[in-house]
Formats: sequence, structure tokens, C-alpha cells
Amino acid sequence: MNAKRIIPDAITSCNLLCGSIAVFLATQGAFIWAFVFILAGAFFDFFDGLSARLLKAPSPIGVQLDSLADDITFGLAPAMMLFCYLRPILGWWAGLALLMAAFSALRLAKFNVDERQHDSFIGLATPANAIFWGGICCLPISVLAYDWMGWCLIGISLLSCWLLNAEIPFFSFKGFKREKTIIICFIVGCAILIVFCVAKAIMVKHIEFALFSGSACIIWYVALNILLACTQKKK
Repeated sequence: MNAKRIIPDAITSCNLLCGSIAVFLATQGAFIWAFVFILAGAFFDFFDGLSARLLKAPSPIGVQLDSLADDITFGLAPAMMLFCYLRPILGWWAGLALLMAAFSALRLAKFNVDERQHDSFIGLATPANAIFWGGICCLPISVLAYDWMGWCLIGISLLSCWLLNAEIPFFSFKGFKREKTIIICFIVGCAILIVFCVAKAIMVKHIEFALFSGSACIIWYVALNILLACTQKKK
């Protein structure tokens, strides 16, 4: 076996390991640590593809392994976090949150065969969806003062299942040269949201609100892309 091919696959396996740990931590109610391991998985997910390109060692097995790892880290882990987060409120109805794992797998399979997604996305990327739900589930459970708030999160999870596979274009940092102005606008908006969330966390002395900044940035990302899609349709 080519030694160069081992390195990207090893990094991808680290992503899968992080996702597996995140799933376990979610079942233990350690949502903050579960989110930390999802973020660690995202770190490895970025570098496995980068290392494959730098070493000029892409492989069909690597592509399949990457999708399997991503479905664990960015599909099953956030779905399990939301299920365990909502179960004390909704009981077994919280199991509806697990649909995200299935729709994430579908989104990843479509990505592998869709030639339109080289430097942009069609549908919300699974890492973005995972970061959104990771930040939500880190909020204190006391935030959900009423049962209907839990049902709202279930409704949003179903919406995210649709967004993962919707025919909506989402920009990627890979397309920076083409989407430079939009991406800079996105970054500036994220900076403002992060500062606000961190300031809120300091004021109330809860780190959970700082972690919610990731969720806020994904909301901004989705809103910006939907706005752009609507603008392009009008043209």
C-alpha cells in the first residue's frame, strides 16, 4: 500500500473516532464535551481532504471512508445530542430528532455523485448542521421553560433535514475568488455574532452562550444563502 494514502485515511479515521466519542458523551448528558469532539471532528475533516490533495494521494476508499466518518460525526452525533437533550421533556417523541442522521447520510451520498458541488454546495453541508445543533444542545435545559419549546426544536430539526437535501445553493470558502464579497460579508456578520454571544456569556457567567455563537453563525449563513437564492431567482 502507498504510504502516502495512509495519512489522509488516518486523519479521516480520527474524525470518525471523534464522532463516536461525541455520540457516547451525548448519551451521558455531557453535551459541551460532545460538541467539543464534533468540532475536533470538523478539524480532522478539513485536513483529511487537504492532506490528500497536498500528497496527491486521493483514493476511492478515502472518499467512502470520509462519508462514513462524516455521517457519524455530523449526522448521528448531533442527532443523538438533540435526542438526549429533549428526551426529559418530550419522552420518546424526542426520537424524531434521529431522523437527522438518516437525512445527513442521504445528503452525503448525494454529494459524492453530484458534479455541481466542487467549490460550492447544493443543500446545507452536514458540518454546518452539526455545529448549529451542537451549540443549541449546549444551552442550559432551563432555557426550554415549556414543552412547546421542545416541539419547536423538533420542528426545526425536520426543517434542517429538508435543508440538508434542498436544491438551494450554499457558498463555500473553496469558491472565495468567485464569491469574495459575499464571503467577506458573512465573516463580518459572524464576528459581530461571536462578540455578542461571548459578551452575553461573560455577563451571565455561562460558557454555553459563547458556544451558541456557532449556532448563531449558521443561522446567519442559512439566511444569507436563502436571500441570495431568492435574489437570483428574481433576476
